[in-house]
Amino acid sequence: MSDDKTTDTPPDHLSIDPASEHFDADKLQRGVAIRFKGRERKDIEEYSISGGWVRVQAGKTVDRKGRPLTIKLTGPVEAWYEDLGEDAPVAKA
Repeated sequence: MSDDKTTDTPPDHLSIDPASEHFDADKLQRGVAIRFKGRERKDIEEYSISGGWVRVQAGKTVDRKGRPLTIKLTGPVEAWYEDLGEDAPVAKA
């Protein structure tokens, strides 16, 4: 485990969409856990810690290219790497 804080905390902005400029397969592969408004969530498509928002899929609705439609929810966002265990450093605003 590294003492470098930049490798122990997830980025401020991350997306699971490969077409997004905020997509990073290496970071996603580590397993990023998200807590939004105090509740851990597994359905986050994209997040911004400093912006205080997450994007989640809006039901089963898809756009004309077959990508899921998402809605933006605002509130406090926290993120950490699951591979670091219970005492992982948490990135939050």
